[in-house]
Amino acid sequence: MSDLPRKAVTRTAKLATLPLGFAGRATWGLGKRIGGKSAEIVARELQQRTADQLFKVLGELKGGAMKFGQALSVFESALPEEIAGPYRAALTRLQEAAPPMPTRTVHAVLAERLGEEWRELFLEFEDKPSAAASIGQVHRAVWHDGREVAVKVQYPGAGEALLSDLTQLSRFARLLGPLIPGMDIKPLINELRDRVSEELDYALEAEAQREHAAEFADDPDVVVPDVVHQGDQVLVTEWIDGTPLAAVISDGTPEERDRAGQLLARFLFSGPARTGLLHADPHPGNFRLLPAADAEEDGSSGELRLGVLDFGTVDRLPGGLPDTIGEALWMALEGDAQGVYGLLRDEGFVKESIDLNPDAVLEYLLPIIEPAVVEEFTFTRSWIRAQAARIADPRSPANQLGKQLNLPPSYLLIHRVTLSTIGVLCQLSATVRLRAELEAWLPGFLPEPGDEEEALSPPAGVEPALDGSDVGA
Repeated sequence: MSDLPRKAVTRTAKLATLPLGFAGRATWGLGKRIGGKSAEIVARELQQRTADQLFKVLGELKGGAMKFGQALSVFESALPEEIAGPYRAALTRLQEAAPPMPTRTVHAVLAERLGEEWRELFLEFEDKPSAAASIGQVHRAVWHDGREVAVKVQYPGAGEALLSDLTQLSRFARLLGPLIPGMDIKPLINELRDRVSEELDYALEAEAQREHAAEFADDPDVVVPDVVHQGDQVLVTEWIDGTPLAAVISDGTPEERDRAGQLLARFLFSGPARTGLLHADPHPGNFRLLPAADAEEDGSSGELRLGVLDFGTVDRLPGGLPDTIGEALWMALEGDAQGVYGLLRDEGFVKESIDLNPDAVLEYLLPIIEPAVVEEFTFTRSWIRAQAARIADPRSPANQLGKQLNLPPSYLLIHRVTLSTIGVLCQLSATVRLRAELEAWLPGFLPEPGDEEEALSPPAGVEPALDGSDVGA
């Protein structure tokens, strides 16, 4: 393909084909039905064509368009199966690959940022990228000291492209909304746009990755590759092999799925507690499942580990996750409607001008927090679909109450990361001991001494399901 399209008019024209394509395929489908094809067959063909176009446009543009596609891809498990099927393959492809940047462009960036003699820094450098993402692509190489490294090269014009794409996509938010029922697309796009400057700054990314690498250096469960070299638009880090999480989702064994899910939940809650930073881009392309640390040395088959990549987007939380989250969750599990409601009002989740029934608020929350009720919970697509349908249905009391709640800006990224992680756990169909991770790492959630047994009893109105597969099936 040619260089990354940078002119706003070019990118806008490409993005405009998405809603126009949706409308055109609807007309095509009507003609097919008039011609005698069944509605079911036509619908399936329409969805497949839409998925193909979605990948083609978002993948070619990279930038904000691809970032938006990656953000959507973790929520596909919330879609009804008849809609999710055709989109799943196209969206998950965005997690791992995109059309590559031309070799001449890669070499030009390296020469400009590392110097004309840049090749002397490497013993080997693979021109073919091993991965492509929203603002850059990764090349495998061998550093001059013999270490295998990943070289991330930023696309020229990536900043302009990100802002242009996300501005244009926000105009299409109403048309794109039906892709994920129950989710307001516009705030997601706006939040992605607010993070553009951080995403483009490889110095900030290197700093966040170094902090994680130092903290998790001796961790038996989580591996973070260290930074080898950082320059403007180029970032060199240690290389890690492993099975991409997308491959575990599609072909992993039950044991691999459960292990990946457990470690993903552990990293979500332990990261802020240990580093004061929240990894804020939890799509499957940023994770690998690795062999046990001693597997290569003695042939043992210990516990698999989780490799974590890409620290371009982080939320800075010096005190870890806010105590309010743990306290409100604990009160909800205890059935303390008044306590939960008071906390939500104090933190701005319920505006002063709004008056809600505390019991109704608790009833709204209980199905969502079900994974924290029991010792282990199986996250499934049917469970998350039931939650999405309950909140999206305009006739549902949950829908009406949800419209009256407010999400304070300081919680926006935490909320998106948590939802995205839950989406990935459902894609994995992982059985996870979530409660143990909450008790170990979430501030404000630890039960009072002597209350542990009582804490495992579900609050009134919740029927615990050790396997979420029967919820909403």
